[in-house]
Amino acid sequence: QVQLVESGGGLVQAGGALSLSCAASGSICSIDGMRWYLQAPGKQREFVASITRGGSTNYADSVKVRFTISRDNAKKSVYLQMNSLKPDDTAVYYCNADIILSTRSRTLNWGQGTQVTVSS
Repeated sequence: QVQLVESGGGLVQAGGALSLSCAASGSICSIDGMRWYLQAPGKQREFVASITRGGSTNYADSVKVRFTISRDNAKKSVYLQMNSLKPDDTAVYYCNADIILSTRSRTLNWGQGTQVTVSS
């Protein structure tokens, strides 16, 4: 069974920084795209950043320059470095990944989420 587990959330003051991690485990052949999403209270989940297996990245306009996504393919992990945090960044952050289980099987998995709270 494949699992994604996020870590690194917490409480930080506006202007501060946090680093999130997400590690995949289980019977995984390899991983294609990996992404971060956020869900603020009362709102729909929205895209934050993505990274391909080869390292190409894409960001939501709201986090460009401030956030950096990276990955370590050997560790089956994706990271999100968040700088210059704002109260509007307060949300539960989720990772997801395109998991390749075999040559004929792949799945999209989500982590359980990690809370990020930015105080003003």
